[in-house]
Amino acid sequence: MGVFSKVERFREAGEAANVNNVERFGEPAHSLFTSTKVLTLHHRIEITDAEEKVVYRAESKFPSLHDKTDLYDADDRLVAHMEKKFFSLHERHFITMADGTAFELSNEIFHLIKDITNIEGLGWQLQGNILGLNFELYDENGAVIAVIAQKLFSMHDKYCVDIYRPEHERTVVAILVTLQHMIRDRENASAASSSSGSSGE
Repeated sequence: MGVFSKVERFREAGEAANVNNVERFGEPAHSLFTSTKVLTLHHRIEITDAEEKVVYRAESKFPSLHDKTDLYDADDRLVAHMEKKFFSLHERHFITMADGTAFELSNEIFHLIKDITNIEGLGWQLQGNILGLNFELYDENGAVIAVIAQKLFSMHDKYCVDIYRPEHERTVVAILVTLQHMIRDRENASAASSSSGSSGE
């Protein structure tokens, strides 16, 4: 378990913080957990706390060319709005927080092993590994804000996020939801290219 937890940093609510995260960054202030639910015309992500209480939810409507998503808190107040646009070799997602703060996630589509997503407007950076399913969020000074991990082989697209800067929680959750959409889009694109390649043989 110790060796595997170095690779997959995902954990369920109630489990201890990942050993690798604690060794590098110390104990997180707190952690949140997500699970995706696909309903008829909506794509919904629920974000829960350590007691498995829903504290945020994100909803996207199908079909949507720009993948428009709204994030709400437990009292149904809007936290953020997210949408996607494509520019040449970059995939861009625009996020507008309820307080008016706006920023973009810009990712070079062809990075396969080491992903670096610049968060323009905040000066933050998301560093990760699509294959390893682990991501670290840093501020403009290189200090860690949060660590995100995806569960391997999950039917419900589960993630956990260890938050080290709780004052940025809402922004972190908006970035987490956007990251889930980016990974899902990439998986769908990969599956589509694989099927078209095999059908052309």
